[in-house]
Amino acid sequence: MKFFIDTADLAEIREAHSMGILDGVTTNPSLCAKIGVKDFEGHIAKICEIVDGDVSAEVVSTDYAGMMAEGRRLAAIAPNVVVKVPLIKEGIKAIKTFTEEGIKTNCTLCFSSPQALIAAKAGATYISPFIGRLDDISTDGMRLIAEIVEIYGNYGFATEVLAASIRHPLHVVEAAKLGADVATMPLSVIEALLKHPLTDIGLDKFLKDWAKLQAGG
Repeated sequence: MKFFIDTADLAEIREAHSMGILDGVTTNPSLCAKIGVKDFEGHIAKICEIVDGDVSAEVVSTDYAGMMAEGRRLAAIAPNVVVKVPLIKEGIKAIKTFTEEGIKTNCTLCFSSPQALIAAKAGATYISPFIGRLDDISTDGMRLIAEIVEIYGNYGFATEVLAASIRHPLHVVEAAKLGADVATMPLSVIEALLKHPLTDIGLDKFLKDWAKLQAGG
C-alpha cells in the first residue's frame, strides 16, 4: 500500500518524507486556505520539489472547459502532478480528455461503487472513496472500499483505489486488508500508526535498566 499525506503544510510534508514512507501528497485549495496560502499553483510547485511521488492538486471549476483549463495549468507545473477532479458528469468528461492527453487524474468525492465504476471507465488514474465521511452518516465506508476493489478486480481496471477521509489507524489497516492501493491521511494518523503502549512500556523499561547499569558502573 502506498502512503500519501493529505495536507498543504510543507513542514508536515517534509516530516513525513523524512521518515522514508511517503509516496505522494493529496491537497486542495481548502487545505491551502487553512495555512494562508495565496498562490495555489506556486504552492503546488513547492510541494513537488519535496516529493517525487504523485501530488494531487484539485481544480475548483465545475464545468468542463474550466476544469480543462485549470487542469492543464496544474499538470504543467511538474510531471508528478495529478489533477484532482470531482465526481460529477462534467468531471467525468474532463477525466476522459485528460487521460487522452496523458494527464493523470484523481477522481474525488466518491461515495458509491457505481460512481467508482464510471470513473474507472473514463480512465481515472485514482478513485478516492471517502471512508470517514460515510462513517459520519452511519454508513460503512469499508464496505465501499471492498466493493470497488472487487469490481475493479473483476474487469482489470487500472484505476487505483485511494482510500481518503481517513480518520484513524484502523481505517488504514482495514483498507490495506481489503486491497486498497493507496491511503491518504493527515500526519497525525501517520504518526499514530507508530504508536503502541507496549512499545512505550518496553522502551521505558529498557532506558531505566540502562540508567541503573550506568549508575552501577
